Amino acid sequence: MLRKHLDYYTRYLDHDIPAGVVVFLVALPLCLGIAVASGAPPFSGVIAGIVGGLVVSVVSGSQLSVSGPAAGLTVIVAASAEKHGFGGMLLAVALSGLIQLGMGYARAGVIGAYFPSAVIKGMLAAIGLILIMKQLPHAVGYDADAESDLSFLEDDNNATFSFVWSSLNSISPGAMIVAAVSLAILLLWDTSRIREHRLLSLVPGPLVAVIFGVLFNLAAQAVAPFFAIAPQHLVTLPQISGPLQFAGEIRFPDFRLLTDYHIFVTAATLALVGSLETLLSLEAVDKLDPLKRTAPTDLELKAQGVGNFISGMIGGLPITAVIVRSSANINAGAHTKVACIVHGLLLLLSVMFLSVVLNMIPLACLAAVLLLTGYKLAKPKLVIEQFEKGFEQFAPFAVTVAAILLTDLLKGMAIGMAVGLFFVLRANYHSAFTLTRDGKNCLLRLQKDVSFLNKAPLRNILQEIEEDSFVVIDGTRANFIDHDIMETLEDFMKAASDNNIRVELKNVRGLQGAPAMEPA
Repeated sequence: MLRKHLDYYTRYLDHDIPAGVVVFLVALPLCLGIAVASGAPPFSGVIAGIVGGLVVSVVSGSQLSVSGPAAGLTVIVAASAEKHGFGGMLLAVALSGLIQLGMGYARAGVIGAYFPSAVIKGMLAAIGLILIMKQLPHAVGYDADAESDLSFLEDDNNATFSFVWSSLNSISPGAMIVAAVSLAILLLWDTSRIREHRLLSLVPGPLVAVIFGVLFNLAAQAVAPFFAIAPQHLVTLPQISGPLQFAGEIRFPDFRLLTDYHIFVTAATLALVGSLETLLSLEAVDKLDPLKRTAPTDLELKAQGVGNFISGMIGGLPITAVIVRSSANINAGAHTKVACIVHGLLLLLSVMFLSVVLNMIPLACLAAVLLLTGYKLAKPKLVIEQFEKGFEQFAPFAVTVAAILLTDLLKGMAIGMAVGLFFVLRANYHSAFTLTRDGKNCLLRLQKDVSFLNKAPLRNILQEIEEDSFVVIDGTRANFIDHDIMETLEDFMKAASDNNIRVELKNVRGLQGAPAMEPA
């Protein structure tokens, strides 16, 4: 069996190793940028990427999914780090891993199916908007807000938009140029002309943007100091040169906070949102897989649980399966999980031996990457699509976005779910039964499930039936009839004779006061 597995994974090394290099080049700036967006040390983002590559991919049943720090969790991470400190945030990440592991053993891999797509899209759109608002100061070289949380309102209740506007008084020309050109590069690399080019398509756009930013700053320092980017606007990784120094930089959770229930709330939120994002990404990866393999969702939750526990224990950000890196992996020609392992190994080597080079990257480059990420999450096309689907889809989407921006991610999701549930109940409320009239002949047809929620409208419609009518109550299509509904029908049938109303039943079992009538 072992020999068979080794043969399988070594068969495609000529595809998987180059794909792993490509994914590494895509993942590195994203790991650094997401850490900055979360108000965490850049080192923690790289740690999460390493664990995603070297741990999650080994345990996972997916051959092509790539895991690492995700933009969708920056809101929760930033709020937790601000409230409980970095050690408290790490503790929440580790606990979220244990929760995900339990979810995997409880076979909760189907959880994604129970969240309305409009609410999930609203959550991602809100995160995209928050990313955009929070990365604009970095893009103009003003990062005084780097340590604040990623809620839309600041602690002093001044909107982030106002803060961004005021930050324009302290802009860095060099950072603005780097951000603008980096954004242009990313947009150019997203065009069909570049994607279809035989050589350029092999080079990730984020890598080109990072190289430009580094070269621009070096040139500015040499010939035009006015445009040079200040050191506080560059990536700040620890000065590491080897495994021993790498081990010395590892941070551990603050276990003293185990008595604080807020930590467990944060952990549960990370586990739920991270699991949803993972399951959605996994579904997309399965659809993109050229070999049409299907990854087991419960095993994926276990893999994410193990990864998040380890990441939190050694100073890393929370991890999810990420569609951006996974699609880059597939497009680069990966066949097995070896590509993801190679990407994790390269992340480890880069932070061990190339920290000096990585510290030359301007934050404005990473801000450009995250601005585009935020735009893709909250692009106007998404809003238009939800609007065109009708009010019942658009309302939960819009309410979720507004609620997250005005409160926080957990409360916003809860409000969005409540609105989505309201529309589901309303749809069932109106479609549980129908009354068809032909003169004084009436057909009351019960549809699927008729619950106590339909008691009031059923009473109203029965009261409208005229004297001397003939009523057939048809339960053929009903899978479930609530006891309250049965009582309402019984009361109607007992009083029917007073108004000379004749009632016949068709496949309605258990009613008293009239004989059941078999279907013709």
